[in-house]
Amino acid sequence: MENIRNFCIIAHIDHGKSTLADRLLEFTQTVDSREMTNQLLDNMDLERERGITIKSHAIQMSHKFEKSFYTLNLIDTPGHVDFSYEVSRSIASCEGALLVVDASQGIQAQTISNLYLALEQGLEIIPILNKIDLPGAMIEEVSDQVIDLIGCKKEEILHVSAKDGIGIEDLLIEIINKIPPPLGDDNKPLQAMIFDSVYNSFRGIEVLFRVFNGKIKKGDKVKFVNTGKEYNVDEIGILKLKKESKNEIRSGNVGYLISGIKNAKEVKVGDTITHNENDTVEAIKGFEDVKPMVFAGIYPVDSSDYEELRNSLEKLQLNDASLVWEPETSAALGFGFRCGFLGMLHMDIIQERLEREFDMSVITTVPSVEFNCFKTNGELANIYAPSEMPEPNEISKIEEPVISAQIITKSDFIGGIIKLCIDRRGTLVNQVYLSKDRVELSFTLPLSEIVFDFYDKLKSISRGYASLDYELSGFSESKMSKLDIMLNGDRVDALSAIVHRDKAYNWGKKLCEKLKELLPRQMFEIAIQASIGNKIIARETVRALRKNVTAKCYGGDITRKRKLLEKQKKGKKRMRQVGNVEIPQNAFLAVLKIDE
Repeated sequence: MENIRNFCIIAHIDHGKSTLADRLLEFTQTVDSREMTNQLLDNMDLERERGITIKSHAIQMSHKFEKSFYTLNLIDTPGHVDFSYEVSRSIASCEGALLVVDASQGIQAQTISNLYLALEQGLEIIPILNKIDLPGAMIEEVSDQVIDLIGCKKEEILHVSAKDGIGIEDLLIEIINKIPPPLGDDNKPLQAMIFDSVYNSFRGIEVLFRVFNGKIKKGDKVKFVNTGKEYNVDEIGILKLKKESKNEIRSGNVGYLISGIKNAKEVKVGDTITHNENDTVEAIKGFEDVKPMVFAGIYPVDSSDYEELRNSLEKLQLNDASLVWEPETSAALGFGFRCGFLGMLHMDIIQERLEREFDMSVITTVPSVEFNCFKTNGELANIYAPSEMPEPNEISKIEEPVISAQIITKSDFIGGIIKLCIDRRGTLVNQVYLSKDRVELSFTLPLSEIVFDFYDKLKSISRGYASLDYELSGFSESKMSKLDIMLNGDRVDALSAIVHRDKAYNWGKKLCEKLKELLPRQMFEIAIQASIGNKIIARETVRALRKNVTAKCYGGDITRKRKLLEKQKKGKKRMRQVGNVEIPQNAFLAVLKIDE
């Protein structure tokens, strides 16, 4: 155990985590040069296309230093705020963390929040300046920021270029010297924590775990403490680029376990594994329970795919434990699921993964957040979707979730960012200059206002320089109301939204205009109306397709033409009563595309 080092890499999005992981794998010769590709651990097509890490990946390396071989277990982490759950579980499995900061951009919001997670767990931090070979690298300035943040000495900060492989050897020596070996006892009862799981259609569920105490052997009988289920260990092994089976894994190490588990619900990330005869073993306190921020309905395009969608969500939940869902029904879309996500990017990624990995065509409804609704009879209702909102006369007050947000940006963009936040009903709490041209702005904002396109707008105002980090700070009373959309008098529940009273008219008007462009014209007139309760606040009309019935009527009295037009009018009226409005899929996404 003296020669084991477990560590993770934490950094803001796009600061070079995946490239640094590539260089470490290359330098320790874990991967053959023929198999080497960029972003090697990001094995999802989506991750490579978008240049982001979505899943935390684990891999074991071996490095010789001073005549001894050291086992280095790297658990890579994502950098985006929506995947902070992945970061928290990687940190729970490690003793040390590499804090990577881009020398040309400096410390960003997500760097700080991930660092605090690591410090709370008592991890040893190794500060690293990456991209030192760039012409825009501000080595002295960014070094000062790192010293202010973690209170290290200037000579402790490693200068690295992950792309060119500069400083990688020094980094490996620093990992071996600075990060403490894991604590644990091989002779104690088995105690291992599940930090990830993957569905394999041939072998069942592969469980990834870190052993804290004891040892696990092939053929052992093990028990999962939270679910109480018992299994035979068919195969265990370590995580190289390809899995390598072993006969035994001892305390302090990281590995995988296969025991033919077929049911996705039997594996919970964060659960403790022990031997089946040990009833007294305590469950390990792992990472925090995740609280979804954004809720949206996911429905199959073809309602007969409902069961298939359920199975796909179960398999996806194995791989992404931060996804929560429960069944729901909609009058417009039939049977589907109400899903909870950590943010809009998380929702976007889940939808894309369902389509790519499971070949499911899905419709996603308008995202919403959780509201507390106090009724006049004293009841408290939690509202996750507009359809759950009671009638206006039954509501005493509504509370909406409020977040505290930290935005770090260049000082040139302060004006635009403050205006954006105030337009979204935000309040400026604090403004701190981190250096002469970098500012940290603290705001309190309603969560419902940042759900849609706040992050995109923030990036465009700051030309990509601003970084956002937020956490839920509580609930506050607000004037929220349910905005309904009606087509020919029928409410379409999938297009409803819960909006602030002051913005309802504007929102309703824009949505009606957008739907007018998107709905195909029918043989009858379609009235698109936005209403709050029984009050109509906006209306647009999609004109009917008309045949020129007067074409064959030439000359003669005007009454002949009028008679034909009246006859057509009656037919259109009758058709409107029996006609069905077909809503195209992109109309459900119209709400997301409304420009403020």
